[in-house]
Amino acid sequence: MKNTEQIYGIRAVIEAIKSNEPIDKVFIQKGLKGDLSKDMETLIRKNGITASYVPIEKLNRLTKNNHQGVVANISPITFLTVEELVEKTLETKTTPLFLLLDQLSDVRNFGAIIRTAECTGVDGIIIQKKGAAPVTADTIKTSAGAAFRVPIAKIDHIKDAVYYLQASGIKVIAATEKTENTIYEVSFKEPCAIIMGSEDVGISPSILKAADHMAKLPLLGEIGSLNVSVACGVFLYEAVRQRQEL
Repeated sequence: MKNTEQIYGIRAVIEAIKSNEPIDKVFIQKGLKGDLSKDMETLIRKNGITASYVPIEKLNRLTKNNHQGVVANISPITFLTVEELVEKTLETKTTPLFLLLDQLSDVRNFGAIIRTAECTGVDGIIIQKKGAAPVTADTIKTSAGAAFRVPIAKIDHIKDAVYYLQASGIKVIAATEKTENTIYEVSFKEPCAIIMGSEDVGISPSILKAADHMAKLPLLGEIGSLNVSVACGVFLYEAVRQRQEL
């Protein structure tokens, strides 16, 4: 696996895509023109790579080199598809535990969650291609290297992952305060996946509706919520506690 890396320049990005490099995100200068840039954008769309159109000042902050209006982040890890992750896991595990992150955007929260996932035996993490926190050097550092040990899959829409997991016999549990059920009233003993929402708005309504169960943490203080990485840790260790009773 590679260290965190940036590449810049239109031709370099095109060649990286054609070589199947694990590109996490491409930053493109707003208003960039030319046949070569159009070819690059076509390749980006065809390969489902996340792209963001930004002012030139943003690109100049990302690199001091001659970027030609394009900077790409190459991920230090290789992502799986959800199908690959689930099929490989079910070949060896009868009660897998997955984690879905719905639009989690902070790289340090992401890293902390990956670290806890590794410590609690999570079989894989599923994130959305667009809008999710990237795997950066900060993510790797915060995860204490766990990002190299926990498989991570990307999908266009988290809801599609929910449906695929359910079709594979895996129960989906949403972590949300919008329920009367606490985590102590929901069983984590069966094959299951836990959904954690974004730092600001939580899990999107359509995904909440698709989940099999919803569960919340009992909060006894004045503050109405926990940091998402802390809340995720509590959910995962409740799953560990219940499974040790089997």
